[in-house]
Amino acid sequence: MQLSQFDAVIFDMDGVLIDSEPLWKIAMDEVFKSIGSNLTKEDYQKTVGLRIDEVIRYWHAYEGWEGISTKFVEDCILDKMKTLIREHPFPLEGVRETLLFLQNRGIKTGLATSSYRILIDTVLDSLDLTPYFQVTHSAENEPFGKPHPAVFLSVADGLQADPNKCLVIEDSLTGVIAAKAARMQVVCIPEKTHHPEPKLLLADWQFESMRKLLKVWEQG
Repeated sequence: MQLSQFDAVIFDMDGVLIDSEPLWKIAMDEVFKSIGSNLTKEDYQKTVGLRIDEVIRYWHAYEGWEGISTKFVEDCILDKMKTLIREHPFPLEGVRETLLFLQNRGIKTGLATSSYRILIDTVLDSLDLTPYFQVTHSAENEPFGKPHPAVFLSVADGLQADPNKCLVIEDSLTGVIAAKAARMQVVCIPEKTHHPEPKLLLADWQFESMRKLLKVWEQG
């Protein structure tokens, strides 16, 4: 894989920049249990990569909570996530070095995530990564979240980059499908707490960590 074949690199956020998937499970588990839910952290695997409103609608339809609005549940989970992110402001292995490498080589970088804008700002501020991204965009501003490609296409448009010359870095099957649907090539760095997903072979490349991906670029 030659970095020179791409005009832009577009990053997912959760599970790519920050180890937030365990935090999402903690936040959802705490809030869902407070409203009488019987879901387990293993159940949440089914909705990894979806927007939080889609996650809540999915589980509301499954369990049918009485007298509880989905908006209330959403706000509670987002508030808990902001607290957890600020308490654990640590980028994943190789993230900062990779972003600096791309910046030094003049490669455009964007962020395309299912997380809401408030969490984008919380993560980038807490990790001090804001200066590395020219465009950041949330699927909350799109009619459909991942696996629909809209969020990736919007970031490519903002970067003035041809989707065919964009490389996406993802961690989930939902995100990989969205990127491929956007006609982009995809590196998958599977999130460590996910169950092994053989369908991730859909990605063009897989790496154990972003540091190992960076090493390939440095040697290329």
